[in-house]
Amino acid sequence: MVLVPLRPCRASVRLLPLLCGGVRSKGASLSPGVPGRLTQRRYKKDVLPSPEGPIPSVSVTEIRQYLRAQGIPFHDGYSCLHTPSLFTGEQEAQQQPPSATSAPYTLFIDKTTGSFLCTATLAEGTWQDFQANVELRHHGIPTPSPGESEEDTRRAREDARCIWDRALPLWELLDEDETHVTKAMFGISTVTDATLKRFGVRYLRTAKSLVFPWFSPRDASLKGVKLVGVESQEDTITYVEQTLPRPGSYRNLFGLPLISRRDTEVVLTGRELDAMALYQATGVPSLSLPRGPTSLPPALLPYLEQFKRITLWLGEDLRSWEAAKLFARKLNLRRCSLVRPGDQQPRPLEALNRGLNLTKILRAALPAGHKSIISFRQLREEVFGELVNVDQVAGIKWARFPELNKLLKGHRRGELTIFTGPTGSGKTTFISEYALDLCMQGVCTLWGSFEISNVRLAKIMLTQFAARRLEEQLEQYDEWADRFEDLPLYFMTFHGQQNIKLAVQDYIVGAFRKFATDNTCHITLVIHPRKEDDEKELQTASIFGSAKASQEADNVLILQDRKLLTGPGKRYLQVSKNRFDGDVGVFPLDFSKASLTFSSSGKSKVRLKKMKEEKAPVSKKAPAGGTGASKKP
Repeated sequence: MVLVPLRPCRASVRLLPLLCGGVRSKGASLSPGVPGRLTQRRYKKDVLPSPEGPIPSVSVTEIRQYLRAQGIPFHDGYSCLHTPSLFTGEQEAQQQPPSATSAPYTLFIDKTTGSFLCTATLAEGTWQDFQANVELRHHGIPTPSPGESEEDTRRAREDARCIWDRALPLWELLDEDETHVTKAMFGISTVTDATLKRFGVRYLRTAKSLVFPWFSPRDASLKGVKLVGVESQEDTITYVEQTLPRPGSYRNLFGLPLISRRDTEVVLTGRELDAMALYQATGVPSLSLPRGPTSLPPALLPYLEQFKRITLWLGEDLRSWEAAKLFARKLNLRRCSLVRPGDQQPRPLEALNRGLNLTKILRAALPAGHKSIISFRQLREEVFGELVNVDQVAGIKWARFPELNKLLKGHRRGELTIFTGPTGSGKTTFISEYALDLCMQGVCTLWGSFEISNVRLAKIMLTQFAARRLEEQLEQYDEWADRFEDLPLYFMTFHGQQNIKLAVQDYIVGAFRKFATDNTCHITLVIHPRKEDDEKELQTASIFGSAKASQEADNVLILQDRKLLTGPGKRYLQVSKNRFDGDVGVFPLDFSKASLTFSSSGKSKVRLKKMKEEKAPVSKKAPAGGTGASKKP
């Protein structure tokens, strides 16, 4: 989600959270009060120097031109350019670039971002880092070693090794009954001991968790572990994950050390248990993603370059299906096939437990590439899927704003939301909590603001996350900052007002509309209203440059502020456009100054007032029902 406030005359653009779909594993424990990981606070020191300020984009054409100019050999892969490494062998002492005959092609440059990874030494960095190292070599300065001796890395590995040594191989538990009970608890009774042994799965009795190893593809050393526990509710099993190192640094493709260099086909799954079940049933090389079925870190792309065919079988819900289509674009559509979720095509582990033919399901995978024009026959299953999964199609629900769920139904990819409100009404504060709510549920969030510094913005969101003023409890800062740091939250680095004309604003709105559609992400723009009578409530027509903005928007949200007329606290949120299903309406908000939240629980019941979408603006009278806010679940 990106939020852009636009003022009349001197319209400044503020980009706020770009919510691209990615979900973190539940083990990240992002909710306040729940331990989030096994390690203490760490400070990460970059392997290579990073440039100050915004990093300019680079095209694959520019990358190729630079490599040719420097005499660095390369060849095209599916999603990366392959070159000899700058970090291996005795070449670090040489001044000339590596030649095609002097080094293997172990360095991979992402065609989209320019970032690189050397699979031989695990050195990585941006395109600017790569250029800097080439220049160092030209001046006879040795290329920096990636170094595995950083304190945080060393401690993480020690902790992982301690857990790994304490865990027992699941197939070697002394009590046979305990083995059966454990397998039944995790729903893996059909997974054989031979499969568990092949993938090296262990069991930690004290935590009642399965332990999955992360082995280095370079030397098979232990780099980390993932602990998976279960929570059973009636007939539903929920997996709870914890990783060491922390989720942002845990980039394991589970099963990678078992892949042979001769393998040209692989199945990519969303969970470790699915990868094991799939291999057991089909014998096809299988890998699983480190952070669940909705996140594919770019640093993992080089390890998938050897495969001519990749089948994405990520999960059984619509969110996994949408993620699979996005990943196929990253990996190159021509070599990807997708398993469409359905009753007869559930996730691999469930398919194994139900006795389904997994080989048949793989053979029925749909090609990811498609022509520009398609028929209803090709869309038929997609339409049926939306009808069957109505709640999932509606999007991710807000935990702090249940009344917003009743109107918008959820936060959906590919949509554009316009948000406005009077100056000083609390737009930034509200939209911070609105985005934080989704981010805590694993939705990757990118903020950009021209009007407020990142430090100030992060302080607001941290206060909302902790639901308390930390300046009065500084001894708790590290604890809450550690948890907040694990959120999939990022900030752009520009700050300062920009003067733009109306025509430019229309172009910006159109560009964001196209970006949201093309990249299947949700963008929220904050646009300032026109100068109007303070006694009048805002409406869609009050949005500056509203003709283009309101036309392109899927949703229009207005923060109405009646405090000037009726006293403090009389604020409510109005949904004045909802393209998904047409529901519009208003509900009151109650602001808590201590936690900077609009979702603080209150005893008075919030009354949701629905209206017809085509109706004129709401009445000037504040809605009935008190000022109680929605209760947090």
